[in-house]
Amino acid sequence: MSNADSISPGTPSKLFAKRQSVHPRRIDGPFRRFKWLVMFVTLAIYYGTPWIRWDRGPYAPNQAVLIDLANQRFYMFGIEIWPHEFYFVAGLLIMAGIGLFLVTSAVGRAWCGYSCPQTVWTDLFQHVDRFVDGDRNARMRLDAAPWGAGKAVRRAFKWTIYLVIAFWTGGAWIMYFADAPTLTRDFWSGDAAMAAYVTVGILTATTFWLGGFMREQVCIYMCPWPRIQGALIDEKSLIVTYKDWRGEPRGSVKKAEKDPGAFGDCIDCNLCVAVCPTGYDIRKGPDVACITCSLCIDACDRVMKEVGRPRGLIDYATLEDCRREADGGEPRPAWRTLLRPRTVIYFTIWAGIGLAMLFALGTRTHLGISVEPDRNPSFMLLSDGSVRNAYTVKLRNMQSRPRAFQLEIEGLPAAQMWTDDMARQDAARTIVREIPPDSTMPLRIYVIAPPDTSPQAFGFAATAQGERPERAASETRFEAPEDGR
Repeated sequence: MSNADSISPGTPSKLFAKRQSVHPRRIDGPFRRFKWLVMFVTLAIYYGTPWIRWDRGPYAPNQAVLIDLANQRFYMFGIEIWPHEFYFVAGLLIMAGIGLFLVTSAVGRAWCGYSCPQTVWTDLFQHVDRFVDGDRNARMRLDAAPWGAGKAVRRAFKWTIYLVIAFWTGGAWIMYFADAPTLTRDFWSGDAAMAAYVTVGILTATTFWLGGFMREQVCIYMCPWPRIQGALIDEKSLIVTYKDWRGEPRGSVKKAEKDPGAFGDCIDCNLCVAVCPTGYDIRKGPDVACITCSLCIDACDRVMKEVGRPRGLIDYATLEDCRREADGGEPRPAWRTLLRPRTVIYFTIWAGIGLAMLFALGTRTHLGISVEPDRNPSFMLLSDGSVRNAYTVKLRNMQSRPRAFQLEIEGLPAAQMWTDDMARQDAARTIVREIPPDSTMPLRIYVIAPPDTSPQAFGFAATAQGERPERAASETRFEAPEDGR
């Protein structure tokens, strides 16, 4: 039996519908102006941050935010993160995740509607569409028109703008990984690393395609976050809602004038659909296609004002309050909606992690020490009966200036130490070394103890000398014959 014969009569011949182009209409209002503000701030931060300078002294980079992969450092203004402190980065990522949970449970998909990179760049490209092709109706006519010289010129001009934006988006990203002025000069002179050109090429292509053409398809079909948010939103979350008990049945103004009381406030103008960046009809109820940008609120409020009806037919509201209003009650104040057990728990966890990280940053030392004893042989008996152990001690200077470190033995009475660059007769319990800025110095340390020394634990302590002495210690073990001989 063929595949065609196995398909039931009720199954559509095409299982995937062709994408319908979305041409959002220009609208003005409080939420649109807020989106303008968020877009300006986020793009300014993204494109401008690598060019901010921050003086860390002559031994450290002066870029405020820098991910220095070559030297394994992460700089953010006055904070410097080393590889062994990656828990700070992990803490920031956890805070970001919990912050998304908090925002979503409180006000729905506000992240998707305002701050998501896909939303920001799509919004930017849609403004380019209006600048080149005109508003909604003009763009629809141009799309439907056959290809000709005029249409080709417009498309080429618009796509060139897309490409420039996408290129600078990829170019700005690589500036976070090297000194921005130096990398810019090397990039245009052809002296930058191949990884820089490959990265810019990939990000240019993805930004151009995802922001310029796929747009709402990324939000609806590709991104997993809307599905996760569905589990975080409940009847107490503030979301963009169409109040159907007030708007239905729909009817034009003329119909309402002829038959007062027979129709609701919705005049079925479809402006809420026309301004939606995903082309969704909010009157169908909450859906994964609604990114909560609230432009439909601006559109509906404008129409309600024009026809002399109260605003809020489409508004931020909880499903619980909607039922209360439908029954003739009053909605609760917004602060009571936001302050509920779930949001309080999320905020407490989020703030607790943030405070713990601030405490860790404030109390951490800017030096480190690690000790690795030799395993084979674990000890050596010298001709005079004394016992020698060897260790690799790494002293870490986490400041952007050279510092003198005093290394001393803690415990192990009568023991002394020396290094490869010292003579044995100069052995002592304390040695001093200058460690370069932002670097780790490995030292080969030999520790010698009297003949009667037994195996025991001891430690090395490092003290950074200067105006603010800092100290770190590391325990290890001294190996010797069990019987002391």
